[in-house]
Amino acid sequence: MKLASIITFILFAVLSNAQLKTGENIAVTSTHTGKVRGYINNGIYTYKGIPYGEANRFEAPASPKAWEGVRSSLTYGPVAPLMTPTTTVSDESEWVFDHNWGFTNENCLVLNVWTPGINDGKKRPVLFWIHGGGFAAGSSQELPSYDGENLARRGDVVVVSINHRLNILGFLDLSAFGEKYKYSANQSILDMRLALEWVRDNISNFGGDAKNVTIFGQSGGGAKVNTLMAMPSAKGLFHKAINQSGAFRGSMLEKDITQKMGAEVLNQLNISFDKVDDIQKVPFSQLADAGRKALANISEKMKAEGKTLPAFGLNWGPSVDGDVLPYQLLAPEALELSKDVPLMIGTTINEFMPSLAQNLANAPEDKIIESLKKTYGDKTDAFLAAAKKAYPDYKKPSDLMDIDIRFRPGAVYQANLKSAVPGGAPVYMYLFDWQSPVLDGKYKAIHCMEIAFAFDNIQRTKNMTGGTP
Repeated sequence: MKLASIITFILFAVLSNAQLKTGENIAVTSTHTGKVRGYINNGIYTYKGIPYGEANRFEAPASPKAWEGVRSSLTYGPVAPLMTPTTTVSDESEWVFDHNWGFTNENCLVLNVWTPGINDGKKRPVLFWIHGGGFAAGSSQELPSYDGENLARRGDVVVVSINHRLNILGFLDLSAFGEKYKYSANQSILDMRLALEWVRDNISNFGGDAKNVTIFGQSGGGAKVNTLMAMPSAKGLFHKAINQSGAFRGSMLEKDITQKMGAEVLNQLNISFDKVDDIQKVPFSQLADAGRKALANISEKMKAEGKTLPAFGLNWGPSVDGDVLPYQLLAPEALELSKDVPLMIGTTINEFMPSLAQNLANAPEDKIIESLKKTYGDKTDAFLAAAKKAYPDYKKPSDLMDIDIRFRPGAVYQANLKSAVPGGAPVYMYLFDWQSPVLDGKYKAIHCMEIAFAFDNIQRTKNMTGGTP
């Protein structure tokens, strides 16, 4: 074949692959509840907003009702309501992160799939992404870095991402008030398990291998990875795990506290315990307000009784309920449960940077030392000496105060614990320290910076990464 013909053939192949393909009979495949139709973009089959479950408020999730015909699955589905809706943003940081806030609905049990092929008999590895935002906020489409198209293509893998119940909707413990609310303290985690069951039952139709599933998540998503690893009923639904900047929650609340939180929410709503079902009819804004007041009241009572509050205060998240989650996250029983699951864990070098909060990004060293003294007191000199020894190539003084101490210690601790389990699977650890050039390098390797690299989404996130080679 002549060189010109070869070039023409390659160009044709590239252009054909780059086309957006849509239509009634394009990208149609089956799930156990009905057929879905997506689209093909740059050769990747894409499906968004597929229902994997449904649930009444504070009740356990179940598979969605089957539908007739072919369900259009072209756009992202609803996201979980936020306790405090976003009404204002900081201009600069919003430009950097470039959020997609989506639309909210309590019926938010939906997932998205990106795959290089459907119904082709291939068994591709499955990467199951769990979004960040703690246990209170976020969604599968919140950041442009979450888009799975490039990752699916680069790795010849199937990428799945999910939405699930959050905050008070996902974690209000009403277990003391009736059998239907038995698992209410951990509904959000049950949602995730149901999504993994959906993968088990359906992913072969999307070209994926249900026996080769990696769960991965960042920040709150990493904490959710830890939670699933401590969940007996999730065992076998995934086979590998990656925790990105998510080892900040070392322990969970116990039932004696979460049941008090549930009772206090009912008190705030003037709902008697024998009328608990009335809570299902309360408007979400009213429910959220009652939740905030309840947490504040319980916190004050605990302080008055001399009890220790969690490091991050009382908030909505998973708890030890004796059933869904019978162990603390890093208890020996939990580590044994996930013994055969290889783990990759790590952080960025800067994460939540004090220099941003204090407007000291380009401050001289004396100003940095002045700030550090407020934290380290007479140990400031020792801290500076250790920081300069560990990172001798630092570029500017604020780099010394931006070394992460919020996420890294927990990641190291977890890696050491898991790697010490006799006969356990390997543990891999990373430190992401690439520095973004955006806005004169102000955002460094901030929290979330590595996600674009994991997903091969440098160009989609150029407001954060700069989009450089």
